[in-house]
Amino acid sequence: MAVRASSAGCLRGSQVNVTAPKPCVPSWVRQRNRGIDPIQDPGLSQQPNEKAKCVTDPVCPTDRGELCRLVDQMTGNAWLARASDWLIARPLSILVLVVIGVLVRWLLHRAINKVTSRAAEGPLPAVISRGRVPQMFLEHSAAAAERRQQRAATMGGLLKSISTGVVAAVVVFMVIAQLGYNIAPLIASAGILGVALGFGAQSLVKDFLSGIFMILEDQYGVGDVIDVGNATGTVEAVGLRVTRLRDVNGTVWYVRNGEILAVGNMSQNWARTVLDIPVAFSENLGRVSEILRDVAHQMWEDAEYRPDILEEPEVWGVERWDPDGVVVRVVLKTAPLEQWSVAREMRERIKDRFDAEGIEIPLPQRMVWHRDVPNEPPERDGQPATADPSTESPTFRQGGA
Repeated sequence: MAVRASSAGCLRGSQVNVTAPKPCVPSWVRQRNRGIDPIQDPGLSQQPNEKAKCVTDPVCPTDRGELCRLVDQMTGNAWLARASDWLIARPLSILVLVVIGVLVRWLLHRAINKVTSRAAEGPLPAVISRGRVPQMFLEHSAAAAERRQQRAATMGGLLKSISTGVVAAVVVFMVIAQLGYNIAPLIASAGILGVALGFGAQSLVKDFLSGIFMILEDQYGVGDVIDVGNATGTVEAVGLRVTRLRDVNGTVWYVRNGEILAVGNMSQNWARTVLDIPVAFSENLGRVSEILRDVAHQMWEDAEYRPDILEEPEVWGVERWDPDGVVVRVVLKTAPLEQWSVAREMRERIKDRFDAEGIEIPLPQRMVWHRDVPNEPPERDGQPATADPSTESPTFRQGGA
């Protein structure tokens, strides 16, 4: 009879049949299952290089399946060995991978929370605190603290989403590999898909990157009044892709972050009211400057507007000469978003004071020439009569002809 090869030692002699290989399990298990006593049968002695002649186990995987091989060695049942690998070993491996992924995600989120909380409540950077910035701007007001917390929360949520996506993708690929599938095509497909998205959705990627840096650098936030070129208004929502703002007419503008090349923020840290006051050429500019300075100082000392005006107002002097008069500039440094209300109040007070002091506010002026021809002389020899130039006189009018 032909005897099949055992696992721990292959049988010697010409009686070995290798056409039906069996798993590499200890020989005494196979022999005992067949009723053969290896001690009484001298023909079953092992060779020194018996492990090199063993056939690879076709029941259990070669790269994994320790539990499968152990069950096969103990029972000799191929179906039970495979079932133990699919029902016990692989589910346990997948469960361990999921638990490790959840643990890594929790650690990453905890680190992100610590960094964002420090950014929201920590001190200002040393570069700013050492600069020549007034102390009143370094103090944390309630609005500034809330704005900083919102920005930190937004960046924290973005980092958490990115970390969750990366950890989930790694765990999914490892689970697929644990199930016995080749993940190399999946990784290659993911790379090709990333390249396709990079070329096909360049504008979308540009919008997202611009939104991330915009939030990170705190260029503007909800409630700010900004000028993005095509639209000017109050920011109502800031997203990673688009920014929504509403102008003074109530029109809502949706601006893609990637299309914003330059943005002007009119409400960051502080603002400035600039008033160009025209007066007539005949007025005394020194007296006009004193009146403007007095009006601005009285408004600065007013309890209603003292929180809105941050510094002593200044009269910068003559700004330009217009055809109708001289323009004198007055400036006031104000709190954010208060420059327009301060400007309206200043215009009202300047008008009342000019009326009281008799300061003339110039009107549009125009020079008009007209002719006075009482009697037109008759034509002589076919030539038309000409008027006497001495009868022409200019007239100086205000407010138009």
